[in-house]
Amino acid sequence: MVLWALENAKGGEIFVPKLPSYRIMDLAEAIGPECEKRIVGVRPGEKIHEEMITASDSFNTVDLGAYFAILPTGSGVENDARSVEKGKGYGSGTNSDFLSVERLRFLITENVDSSFHVS
Repeated sequence: MVLWALENAKGGEIFVPKLPSYRIMDLAEAIGPECEKRIVGVRPGEKIHEEMITASDSFNTVDLGAYFAILPTGSGVENDARSVEKGKGYGSGTNSDFLSVERLRFLITENVDSSFHVS
């Protein structure tokens, strides 16, 4: 994304990649299905979801395909970009693309530890 942004930035944009989300319990299941998973509740200051684009930012946000761009105020919308729905944010809780336990295991094997497997 950084290389793409260097080549395509006009100046002042904030680029947000469109990435899948995952649930922490699914990650725990992917890594240690036999382990006890206790739910301890939300701790002070802990985020439940990451908000990448706020509802108020949506008024200056365009969809560039693999990325969103939050444009600086007054820059106008580029011809090759689609405006996003006004008043609607983008974050891990509203993302429609969630990784499954099986996909998480694949990604761990592919990107972290090629010897990783669950018996």
